[in-house]
Amino acid sequence: MSAVRHNIYTETPFKLENVSLYNQWRDAKLADYPETLSDFVVEIDDPRKLSKAEHQKILTICQKTNMVVYASKTGDDPDPEIPLSMGRAFELFELDHNWLADESGLTSLTVSDEGARKHFIPYSNKAINWHTDGYYNTQDKQIHALNLHCVMPAPVGGENQLMDHEVAYSLLRDENPDYIRALMADDVMTIPPRMGKDGSIARKEETGPVFSIVAETGDLHMRYTIRTTNVVWKDDALTREALQRLEALLDSSSPYVFKGKLESGMGLISNNILHDRSAFEENEAQKRHLYRSRFYGRLAGTSVSKKKYLDR
Repeated sequence: MSAVRHNIYTETPFKLENVSLYNQWRDAKLADYPETLSDFVVEIDDPRKLSKAEHQKILTICQKTNMVVYASKTGDDPDPEIPLSMGRAFELFELDHNWLADESGLTSLTVSDEGARKHFIPYSNKAINWHTDGYYNTQDKQIHALNLHCVMPAPVGGENQLMDHEVAYSLLRDENPDYIRALMADDVMTIPPRMGKDGSIARKEETGPVFSIVAETGDLHMRYTIRTTNVVWKDDALTREALQRLEALLDSSSPYVFKGKLESGMGLISNNILHDRSAFEENEAQKRHLYRSRFYGRLAGTSVSKKKYLDR
């Protein structure tokens, strides 16, 4: 087993030493890349009984872009089996049961004015800046797949911007490979501990890279937040420059940044791509409700080790 892991890791295009392989991967990645958000949308009937054709269409797009927006006919049905079934269809079984999750393991993203949730932005109507999910998780519990399923959208606002993290990596690497080297450092990003009400440590400090390579598959993982509070960055010139370039890319009019809004029955299934959320307004008649599911595994069939340019 160790020999197999070593071989796959060595062949990954995300290793800076593999220049020729990276060039092959990048050219294949960016060739005919979708130009509008509608290119990511797949219409389906019901995630609880996904057809082979629907599954294949979602898989084909995810192999290219690491994300799909599905539009189902389930409307505002709050059945948690809808997003859970979508996850299982792509062999996502290891669900991250975070401390604010529902009993199902899903997290209901609704505005909360009471309890522990009221202290955290995802449970408010405020904007959430660019990030990947679970950036504060321990190294052995990293989030590799994310599903957001909309039961009810906000009547005003609540849009998402999306960017494939592999594309972000590629654009930074092409500009300056040293940016990637800096963002792969094991000590580049530190999330301070979260303290409990009694002063005890509820979540310990977590330090690690922004970009990393999954040893078993050679896939790229990204751990990132653009926020300036509750995050400590390595303080050197190259890291600061790399972070500035990444932030400028995310805030640009790049053709690789896509914007849209999930409506009832729609969802985003992805390999934990970069995303944000705009502020929103709701009313008594229409309260925003999204299910969020985070997984430790990657969407089955989307690994870079399965690509033709890695075949031997």
